[in-house]
Amino acid sequence: MSVSTQLSKEKLLEAYRMMRTIREFEERLHVEFATGEIPGFVHLYAGEEASAVGTMMHLNDADYVATTHRGHGHCIAKGVDVRGMMAEIYGRSTGVCRGKGGSMHIADLSKGMLGANGIVGAGGPLVCGAALAAKLRNTGGVGVCFFGDGASNQGVIFESMNLASVWRLPTIFVAENNGYAEATSSTWSVAADNIADRASGFGMPGVIVDGFDFFAVHEALGAAIERARDGGGPTLVEVKLSRYFGHFEGDAQTYRAPGEVQKLRDEKDCLKRFEERVMRAEMLSADELRGIDAKVKQLIDGAVTEAKAAPLPSAADLLTDVYVSYP
Repeated sequence: MSVSTQLSKEKLLEAYRMMRTIREFEERLHVEFATGEIPGFVHLYAGEEASAVGTMMHLNDADYVATTHRGHGHCIAKGVDVRGMMAEIYGRSTGVCRGKGGSMHIADLSKGMLGANGIVGAGGPLVCGAALAAKLRNTGGVGVCFFGDGASNQGVIFESMNLASVWRLPTIFVAENNGYAEATSSTWSVAADNIADRASGFGMPGVIVDGFDFFAVHEALGAAIERARDGGGPTLVEVKLSRYFGHFEGDAQTYRAPGEVQKLRDEKDCLKRFEERVMRAEMLSADELRGIDAKVKQLIDGAVTEAKAAPLPSAADLLTDVYVSYP
């Protein structure tokens, strides 16, 4: 696949900017969480950036996404405000959910982000509902459900895939298989050789893609999303990748082989692969990429500074945003 024939220079710059923003956001959170200033749990997405960005570049605000407890990358790629996200993670009133959701419950309906979810596999029914609404209203929108190899064994995911096929919903199920359901290897917990092999049981295509390769993800998800928009029904896409940090911050990762993560960073990193490919094709220059790096670092530095200075929610905020107000 030729870089030049698939994406314009502007799109390539945007793809790199989004992946670099996710990486910088997560690497910084890894440092900040260790200070003890961030409440609750944090699950970092670093290493998986190509999956989120390769998917979201085909979506718009009318398309809905449900993500997981490891959802920062999906939120950033879908266009949720980075400063608002950082404030939310710090539990501040300036956060996108006014500081009451935290890391595992970031949502922004204006961007089609149905939200992260602490319940494993819970995004399936949400996305089916959003996709059904899009189909009945004929908006052309699609619903994308991200889940991991742990959630791939949850009954609610099977039920959602079955429903999506029976009703021919414009839905894409993206299984981000990072190899570990918390501390259990997916080779122990998933009976099939590949999660995508299960697609045939629900009457939908199953696709496997290299999650370290942005261009492979972009191509595979583009085809699945186009199929859904055209009325072809759901697709199950398994993205094989790996996370760099633990299941949660504080996870010692004793279940991983010595040097495993460093080897991945050295040999398979999606940002390095992207940079090598676009520079080899002479589509982007090193100066352009380093310029993006500097701007992203400035953005994240500012987001952290603003979040720390922002006010906490007040006692009165406890009773806001609980029920929908109808006119």
